[in-house]
Amino acid sequence: MLGAVIGDIAGSKYEFNNIKTKNFNFLAYDCTFTDDTVMTAAVARACLDYADAGRDIELFPQLCIKHMQALGRLYPRVGYGGRFYQWLMSADPQPYGSFGNGSAMRVSPVAWCAESLEEALDLAAASARISHDDPDGIRGALAAAGCTYLARTGADKKAIRAFAEEHYPLDFTIDQIRPDYSFDVSCAGSVPQAIECFLESDDFEDTIRTAISLGGDCDTTAAIAGGIAEAMWGVPQLFRDMALMFIGGTPIESAIAEAEARFGARTI
Repeated sequence: MLGAVIGDIAGSKYEFNNIKTKNFNFLAYDCTFTDDTVMTAAVARACLDYADAGRDIELFPQLCIKHMQALGRLYPRVGYGGRFYQWLMSADPQPYGSFGNGSAMRVSPVAWCAESLEEALDLAAASARISHDDPDGIRGALAAAGCTYLARTGADKKAIRAFAEEHYPLDFTIDQIRPDYSFDVSCAGSVPQAIECFLESDDFEDTIRTAISLGGDCDTTAAIAGGIAEAMWGVPQLFRDMALMFIGGTPIESAIAEAEARFGARTI
């Protein structure tokens, strides 16, 4: 979960100022957390309540809505899309056919909460449908959550690639697409790219640097890739400590910390 948060923070500086290189200051002082972090923490809270309620999947959508709205309203100006902002503030939030990558950037907690791949995918779909109910909005959440769950439970990259390719073709390399890759907030245009960044990397830091070097909506691709990378390799303690400079003492930190205490985390 914190891997996604770190990816978001590290990429925030470059989301609208793409750099196309892996050589940059990691978690620079002028980075910040964005909506990706806030919604990840909200899903973590929903997972805690879901576990406390006996793992009733029928309850999970409403738990996600509850915590997304509660935490999102505490942080109303962190980069939400216009339609999602309206959803956050609505007294009766309804899905609005989105195929955006918001469904994938917030989903990593379900991979730590779940006790099976099937449960991870059920939770991912439920977390997506409340807003991003377009088939590709759901597909993006499934791909990200499934890759993260498999990485957490010991699958190798070959198995993770095979799973990802059940959802999206991975018929490219990052070096091939980097020069012309541009801002794309759709799941189809960013989730497979985020997964490929992980697959081509050697450790957690390399994954985040690769995702940011791709450009485009790089805080979100780094969040998605970072969630998978934490599950595979763990977050270096230095980066964990640095992340607390940005979220320490906030409801975001407490949500992530409580979810890690309950479901586990990976630190190196």
